[in-house]
Amino acid sequence: MLRPITREVISAANAESLARSVKALADPARIRIVSMIAAHDDGEACVCDLTDPLGLSQPTVSHHLRILMDAGFLTRSKRGTWAYYRLAPGALGALTSFLASAV
Repeated sequence: MLRPITREVISAANAESLARSVKALADPARIRIVSMIAAHDDGEACVCDLTDPLGLSQPTVSHHLRILMDAGFLTRSKRGTWAYYRLAPGALGALTSFLASAV
């Protein structure tokens, strides 16, 4: 778990973890994907739900989804030929709490 930035010096491991998280979100399409999945019915969406609203191709959306999954923001479940994505429990909360403590 990340500790507040203002209470003690961040460890090298936590700094690396935070940098990966921030880097994963440092793209407008990825921020929109997180927002769209959170707002979607039942809090989950497949690539087919995201391509048209984003105006991006399926391979590009899949690339962004993979980056968000690798960073721990999304989970994936496979149903037939489709993969459905949802926000990983607590992933955004830990990041926002850490960043909010810096102000």
